[in-house]
Amino acid sequence: VNAYNASHKNHVTLTIIPDDNYQAKVGSAAGSGSLPDLFSSDIVYLPNYTSKGLFADLTARIKAVPYASSLNKAQINAGTYKGKKFVMPSVVDASVIFYNKDLYTKAGLDPEKPPTTLAEWATQAKAISALGLPGVSGTYFGGTCAGCMAFTLWPSIWASGGTVMNAAGPSATFDSTEAKGVFAAYRGLVASAGAGTKGETGATWTAPFADGKVGLMPMPGSILGTMPKSTGVSGIPGVNGGESSFVGGDGIGIAASSKHQDAAWNYLAWTETKAAQVEVIAKSGGLVTRSDFANNSYSSADPRVVKINQLVAQGQTPSALNYGAAFNDANGPWLTLFRNQVFGDASKLTADNSAISAVLAK
Repeated sequence: VNAYNASHKNHVTLTIIPDDNYQAKVGSAAGSGSLPDLFSSDIVYLPNYTSKGLFADLTARIKAVPYASSLNKAQINAGTYKGKKFVMPSVVDASVIFYNKDLYTKAGLDPEKPPTTLAEWATQAKAISALGLPGVSGTYFGGTCAGCMAFTLWPSIWASGGTVMNAAGPSATFDSTEAKGVFAAYRGLVASAGAGTKGETGATWTAPFADGKVGLMPMPGSILGTMPKSTGVSGIPGVNGGESSFVGGDGIGIAASSKHQDAAWNYLAWTETKAAQVEVIAKSGGLVTRSDFANNSYSSADPRVVKINQLVAQGQTPSALNYGAAFNDANGPWLTLFRNQVFGDASKLTADNSAISAVLAK
């Protein structure tokens, strides 16, 4: 916003809303006809707004820009409703594997060979756990954090060729062969003492790796700059190979009620130019939302950042009207299913999968 205001006659005023209050704030503003000209949303919640007609249709505008094919497809798709595009990519993040090269070396592992399958992940985690270093785990994950586990586990299902939802319903597909293979791998890690994270609620789930106490684990790529210098980066593998990523972040659109839509679009279009993506976002260490800028003059200095940018371009973003209740709620059906599959009674898979589908169908 500051860079745009410094270089344009238009002026954008930024208002920050705490995350916990955001959905209620948007709902209230929409009801009173006081939405701002532009507003953003966590991409998993975009269907709540696109389906209610809160955003202006940007289909023609997006089609007209020369870089349309380079825009992050996962975010564009999340903001598409009934064939119409309503948002541009904004903030972006991607789940990736971080691994501690120092611990790999101590465990006799090749620090330049991160896991390419879930079996290799387990083998490497067990090797690091076997070092017996005080407080060090082979791997770690948010075992009681619904959002954490969607962000980090689902890519393994995608990399294995599976899905998490059937778009036609939508209905849950965690009873697939691919998903079962992923759950079995996680259950095996817990059983082998490679991971001890049953009670991690998500409040501190990234801290152990940052403290050098974890060999490898799926993490948000955006926090690479706060990790130890010995951190390596790779995609999240599937059961037998492949790699994928959960692309998170925000999408931003123009309010359908805005009386300044051309001016608002001028800002949105500028945010995807080289001046914004490279000279503002990449320069400050952020992840870009255009695939053709993945390897830019700033990220090229760190191949790990290039890798994360590439994963952003090939990752997926699931979305549904009742996404929050189904997948992010601490008392919701996704966390119940995950915990049963990894820590509890795996025979409940069919019933737990149906419970997720029931919430999605509401």
